[in-house]
Amino acid sequence: MVIGTQVEAITLTPAAAGALRDLYTKSNREGQAVRVFVYSGGCGGYQYGMSSEGGSRSGDQRFESQRFPIVIDSNSLRYLRGSTIDFVSDPSGGDFAIDNPNVVSTCGCGKSFRTAEDLEASEGSSACTCGGECEGSCSCGCGA
Repeated sequence: MVIGTQVEAITLTPAAAGALRDLYTKSNREGQAVRVFVYSGGCGGYQYGMSSEGGSRSGDQRFESQRFPIVIDSNSLRYLRGSTIDFVSDPSGGDFAIDNPNVVSTCGCGKSFRTAEDLEASEGSSACTCGGECEGSCSCGCGA
C-alpha cells in the first residue's frame, strides 16, 4: 500500500473532510476510507463516484488529506491526480464537488467530463460520447 502526498492525488477541503466525518459517524463507518473513482458514463464521457471503503483492492493507492483516508484505483488516479474535493452547501442541502485540473470540457449537464487525452483520441470522430451523431452538437441534446 502506498501513501501518497496531496499534490500527487486528491486534496479534501476542510468542508469536505468535515462532511465525510459527519456522514461516516452517522452511518457507523468511522475508520473507513472514502473511495473516489471515475467511470464511463454521462454525455461527456466520464463521471465521478464516491463510496466508503473498508479495505483496499489490488492496484489501489491510499492517500490521506485532512487526516481522512482516501483510496483510488490506479486507472481512476490518472484522471483524478491533482483534484480537490469540496463540500458545497445550499438551501436545498449540499453535495460534494470535484475541482479537477485534468478536465478540458464538461457536458451541459455538468455531471460528466472529458480530458485532453480523451479529446485527442476522439479527434476526427463524428460520434458523440453519448452515442449520437454530432453536427456541431450532440443529437442527444447534451450540448457537448
